[in-house]
Amino acid sequence: MEGLLIKSDPKIMMGKPVIAGTRITVELILEKLSTGESIQQILKEHPQLEKKAIFAALDFASKALRADVVYPVHEAVK
Repeated sequence: MEGLLIKSDPKIMMGKPVIAGTRITVELILEKLSTGESIQQILKEHPQLEKKAIFAALDFASKALRADVVYPVHEAVK
């Protein structure tokens, strides 16, 4: 499913993965969710999105993090 909804094109948002047909990045969706915005709030702010696109962004991010890469984790700033 995610492969049809997530696209990357060097001419759009510097090649960052976006929801197909939009300039809404996977990164933006993750940021919004991480700050506590609900899926319904995101859909209201971006009416061109569908719920399945948000789940596709989460699926894409999950698969991207499975790569054999070590990510340094720093203590959160309080």
